[in-house]
Amino acid sequence: MKGLFITFEGPEGAGKSTQARLLADWYRQKGREVVLTREPGGTELGVELRRLILTRPMQAETEFLLYSADRAEHAATVIRPALARGAVVICDRWLDSSLAYQGYGRGLPLRWLEEVSRGFLGELRPDLTFLLSLPPRLGLWRAKHRRASSEPDRFEAEELAFHQRVLDGFLELAAREPQRFVVMDVEKPFEEVVQRQIRRELESRGLV
Repeated sequence: MKGLFITFEGPEGAGKSTQARLLADWYRQKGREVVLTREPGGTELGVELRRLILTRPMQAETEFLLYSADRAEHAATVIRPALARGAVVICDRWLDSSLAYQGYGRGLPLRWLEEVSRGFLGELRPDLTFLLSLPPRLGLWRAKHRRASSEPDRFEAEELAFHQRVLDGFLELAAREPQRFVVMDVEKPFEEVVQRQIRRELESRGLV
């Protein structure tokens, strides 16, 4: 059976982790092997890099290169092996997040970000990407009420204009690749409603 690579993208507080978990449960009920993972933090190295990225001030280029180090390790040790054995890989964030946050948000050149990434990812790309979209102000409010810690991470602490640039970036990326992206407005629907829409989309594409 062919492996399947699905990613969830979106701004802070969009509910990516919840939807990824619900989708993983659905595929497992259908008898598929599922690898549910995230970036950063999908490997032991990634856990350490995640802590650094979310807590330590750094240059935008450094931030992107640390994400890239995590992604290179993640792709080589988790994602490619899982796809090779026919598993469904569901990933909370992928390269599109770097393009949106470090590219559109921080102002780094998209061409450079893509060229660096192509060097270690090659042709590895998601079969389908769900972009969960909601206004940044609402997303930040949701993120604040969901996290265990009272302190926001480096990204949640950014000004609202930064988060708007990130959302606009995600939407531009989706417009560039309409066959890969499914844009979903998650401002009002309940989590269960969003998940039903996700499953219907996958069924309509024969990705079950």
